[in-house]
Amino acid sequence: PALVLHYGFVWQLVTYSFLHASVGHLLINMLTLWMFGSQEEQDWGSRKFLEFYFFCVVGAALVTLGVSYTGLPGASPLVPTIGASGGIYGLLIAFGMLYGDREVFLFPFPFSIKAKYLVGIIIFVVVIATFQPSQGGVANFAHLGGLLFGFLYIKFVPARGLMFGATE
Repeated sequence: PALVLHYGFVWQLVTYSFLHASVGHLLINMLTLWMFGSQEEQDWGSRKFLEFYFFCVVGAALVTLGVSYTGLPGASPLVPTIGASGGIYGLLIAFGMLYGDREVFLFPFPFSIKAKYLVGIIIFVVVIATFQPSQGGVANFAHLGGLLFGFLYIKFVPARGLMFGATE
C-alpha cells in the first residue's frame, strides 16, 4: 500500500493478484477460479467476466489500502498484499447470488451443499479469521474487499457491464 500511495505505483492495484505466497496458495486460487468462474464466464462471456474479475481485484486492493492506514492492530501500509484471493472471493459471492440453488459436491467429503450455503459458510469463516489477532492482518481485508465489490457489481452494475454502462 505504501508504494501505491507514496510513489504512485498504481499498477500494483492489479499486479499484486498475479503473485502468490506458495504453490499451494496459487493452486487453491486457480482451482476456485476454475470451479466457480467457468460457469460465470460461460454465461457472461469473456469480456464481462474479465471486467468483473478485475473490478473485484482492484476493489480488494482499494479496501486493503484504506485498512492499512487505519491503525488497526497488524495493519500497516508496509505490509505487502499478494494473491488473487480478492478476485476469487468476488467470484464466490457472485456464484452464491446467481446460482445459489445449485448443488456443489464437497470432495473428498461424501455430500453436496447448495452454493448459497457454501458461500455463506466461507464468508462467515473469512469474517472470523479477519478479526482474529493471530490471523488478522491487512491481507484478510482483501478477501472482504473482493466480497464487497463482487456484491456491488452484481447488485448495481448494468447487466451488460461497466463498459457498456459508461458508453450510454
